[in-house]
Amino acid sequence: MKKRIILALIILVFGSGVAFFVFKTESKLNKNFETQKAFFKKFPFRLGLDLSGGSHLIYKADVSAVPSGEVSSSMDALRDVIERRVNLFGVSEPVVQVQRGGFISGGGEQLIVDLPGVTDVKLAVEMIGQTPILEFKTEAPKDTPKNATVDKDGKITLDVNSQFIATELTGRYLKRATLEFDQNTREPRVSLQFDDTGTKLFAQITKDNIGKMVAIYLDGAPVSTPVVREEIPNGQAVISGNFTPNEAKLLVGRLNSGALPVPITLLSTQTIGATLGESAVNAGVKAAVIGFLLVALFLILWYRLPGFIAVVALSFYTAIVLALFKLLPVTLTAAGIGGFIISLGMAVDANVLIFERMKEEIKKGNSISLGIHTGFSRAWPSVRDSNTSSIITSIILFWLGTPLIKGFALTFGLGVLVSMLSAITISRIFLYALGIEKSNSFTKFLFGSGFSK
Repeated sequence: MKKRIILALIILVFGSGVAFFVFKTESKLNKNFETQKAFFKKFPFRLGLDLSGGSHLIYKADVSAVPSGEVSSSMDALRDVIERRVNLFGVSEPVVQVQRGGFISGGGEQLIVDLPGVTDVKLAVEMIGQTPILEFKTEAPKDTPKNATVDKDGKITLDVNSQFIATELTGRYLKRATLEFDQNTREPRVSLQFDDTGTKLFAQITKDNIGKMVAIYLDGAPVSTPVVREEIPNGQAVISGNFTPNEAKLLVGRLNSGALPVPITLLSTQTIGATLGESAVNAGVKAAVIGFLLVALFLILWYRLPGFIAVVALSFYTAIVLALFKLLPVTLTAAGIGGFIISLGMAVDANVLIFERMKEEIKKGNSISLGIHTGFSRAWPSVRDSNTSSIITSIILFWLGTPLIKGFALTFGLGVLVSMLSAITISRIFLYALGIEKSNSFTKFLFGSGFSK
């Protein structure tokens, strides 16, 4: 009886010390957010929209002119075009997703765009909405009426658009655009390469208009009106307007991104400020640290020496998971951090199963060494089944869930997968390394649990 009282007092004193340490650590975390900021600046992780701030845009797609059987493919093509267009601006980890027609979306097809780090909604809308319309026009016949305007001074100005007529050749047939510099003037220019259909159309246009002008229009305005000297059969054209290098580069990117397959209308915008994201990061880091310390406290108080080894394995687990977040890389959201914290608690699940098996074997009179070996072998089926079911759940969530759910599922699934490694491999290596063959009262105390001897 005296031994149990002494043991309870030791555990109470030790637990109070650890609890005080947790309390002091929480206080330091509340006071030292600048240290956390410095850590993320030194070791930056990819943060999602809710943590880094940015813009959340919702567009409605007009698919009324699209056959019902082609709506899905048209929306997928729209998503791909928007992704390419946004990526041209160097936005980190943009999320572009299609929300299919249904009750929630009001029966229409919608496109949801998240742009981390872009807090200027006007800039975000310009990134997505600007669509360069590329057209090739030929000289109108001489008897075509020319539109003209007269200013207040009596000066007559001919409408340049009335001098040219449209052709079938548009940006629809553009294969790629590249940025080049004139070898003589070093002025930037845009080189165009058409696909097979566009090449045939361009060859026919240049053949029929030798000695005449062929105007190149962008967004309804002529940017170049070269005179055709000979037929061009290779499908290559050059736009040599008064571009700056940045303007030419931007034009190349927009031409390569392609035209939108269906019209879109902006329904709503939402800006998430950097302050909100910073608070979420700080809260997530604090929750992870406190959660780790509380789990460590439980393991050491209840399982003693094996619990301490489990804490060491848990530290390896945390380091491996964070390294994977950096190497893959994983875009961390608030939900993703939540998944990591939950996996942190579940990481000890395998250790608990193993340690309980070990305790049963040692109570039967087996040696500690045999109890360790038998405990691992008998606990493995339970560990395998429980972790497999968690991994399957995370895969289903990642496959069918929204981006918010996918962030949670990814971090949770990675955490569960790594926890099997830390419990089965790292914990076993450390326990086997103890090499305890003979049992005595002290070793039985170290490998006991709870309030038992």
